[in-house]
Amino acid sequence: MNAGVMLTVKEQKRLKVLVELEAGRLAGQEAAEVLGISLRQVRRVVAAFREEGAAGVAHGNRGREPANKLASATRERILWLADVQYADYNDSHFTEKLEQEHRIRVSRSTLRRLRRSIGQGSPRKCRRPRHRKRRERYSQTGMLLQLDGSPHDWLEGRGPRLTLLVAIDDASGEVPHGVFRQQEDDAGYLELVWGISRTHGLPLAVYTDRHTIFRSPKQATIEQELAGERPRSQFGRVMDELGIEMIVAHSPQAKGRVERLLGTFQDRLVKELREAGACTRDEANQVLRRFLPEYSARFGVVPAQAGSAYRPWPKGLEPEEVFCFKHRRTVSNDNTISFDGKRLQIPPGPHRVSYARARVEVQQRLDGSLVIRHKGRTLATYPPATSAPVRVGKFTPAPAAHTPAPAKTQPAMPVVSKTRSPYKPPPDHPWRLYPISPKAARSAQKPIHTEKQNKPTNG
Repeated sequence: MNAGVMLTVKEQKRLKVLVELEAGRLAGQEAAEVLGISLRQVRRVVAAFREEGAAGVAHGNRGREPANKLASATRERILWLADVQYADYNDSHFTEKLEQEHRIRVSRSTLRRLRRSIGQGSPRKCRRPRHRKRRERYSQTGMLLQLDGSPHDWLEGRGPRLTLLVAIDDASGEVPHGVFRQQEDDAGYLELVWGISRTHGLPLAVYTDRHTIFRSPKQATIEQELAGERPRSQFGRVMDELGIEMIVAHSPQAKGRVERLLGTFQDRLVKELREAGACTRDEANQVLRRFLPEYSARFGVVPAQAGSAYRPWPKGLEPEEVFCFKHRRTVSNDNTISFDGKRLQIPPGPHRVSYARARVEVQQRLDGSLVIRHKGRTLATYPPATSAPVRVGKFTPAPAAHTPAPAKTQPAMPVVSKTRSPYKPPPDHPWRLYPISPKAARSAQKPIHTEKQNKPTNG
């Protein structure tokens, strides 16, 4: 038995259990549960302990040189090449040169560790971290809202995976509204801003990331360039109609308040949902509506300037006609439009029999319905076939979609059918006198004999 063996804490614990097992004060299955190993492994360890004593508890590879250890001569050769010949090579390039020129094959991570051990860094300079300056809060509530979404297992497996969309006031830290959605989409952010406008009003500006929901990836058309317009997303169009400035952040740190807010919610809100036993999206939204006022009261700050910069909702403007997706279509000659590969019929109007070739506006409402409008007038409304979430440009009408009934007209008088005899032109009709062909003209010049001429006979 080797008396000079050094045991780790884990091995000392194993030795103590083996002593109790050999003394009969501990059963084999109990020893396996304490050590976290199988009963078969316990028997192997006991056999080694009986043969070698405490040294049998130590790991068998202790003191042995690893099979994949780099040879000392090879290590010294690499360090010499790194110092003399390849000092200005980066790690990947140096690794390739060692294999190609010197037949030394090592991994890039091993080479990197060797070079760093002698204080030799990579010659390629990393870009220094950009200096960031702290931005002061806006002075009044409603001047700027930061928007963002967070997909997360909010229900901890009790329900579907949801995405939380929230807005935080930059001046006060208040969270005016939030909503759980199945995914981060255009309709969710429109619903978020609509909820804020109902409870607080319209903010002056919103701060978002560079997602295509907020920035259109399309290039400007020739018509847009001539008109001085830029491509807009559906969300950007709504913000322009409401007079809300949209600021796009170039880094997550720029909108750090909403980023930190979502990190806090992933800790606190998850526990609130757990305590409430929420298992569906509707139940999660109910818990969220109770949680947000309490959170704002607990962690909100007093703005530098009193009052509110929220603007009231404009008079005469219907929210349903603003918070929707708008598309342009041209009516076909059969008074139909094409939408999502489906033909939708437009009934005749009271003052216009046909809308063929007219430019109409198709509004895809957040309730899923489709509304066709022309010059401020609704031509037709189509309810959706299902209650699935709204997707831009996707629509399936209900089988029995209701459309406006056509205008009432007076019943027509019954038509009495008459028998018509064929018309026979008279002999002096121009059709009979007009010479159709030279043969017919010669025939017209010959006299017409009404009686048969008798030939003279020799008598």
